[in-house]
Amino acid sequence: MKLPLLLAIAAGGAVGALGRHFAAGQAMKLLGTGFPWGTLLVNVLGSFIMGVLIEVFARFFHPSQELRAFLVVGLLGAFTTFSTFSLDVGLLHGRGELGLAALYVIVSVSLSIAALFFGFWLIRNVPA
Repeated sequence: MKLPLLLAIAAGGAVGALGRHFAAGQAMKLLGTGFPWGTLLVNVLGSFIMGVLIEVFARFFHPSQELRAFLVVGLLGAFTTFSTFSLDVGLLHGRGELGLAALYVIVSVSLSIAALFFGFWLIRNVPA
């Protein structure tokens, strides 16, 4: 991978991470901390922005590889990886692979949550 592309991803990642921190913090201030409003907000907003960008890139504007990497991989990837997951589901759906899209959703969510709990269990059971 070329250095300009890597720098674009890194810069986008920095902006996205800061955006996630700010947006999630504001959501918690406004809506409270009894529910993960911040995470929900960034996941839904990031997925919406991903959909808009991908369609704009496909229909109206063909950005450079670096700008696309900055926005999609870096910024949105750091803002929320859920937007990338949503795009993968959308691409499978767009190819008419509805069963595969559903399987991907079920397996991704189930295995990710199971892996989280396995990580909890593993560290809790390591002798101190």
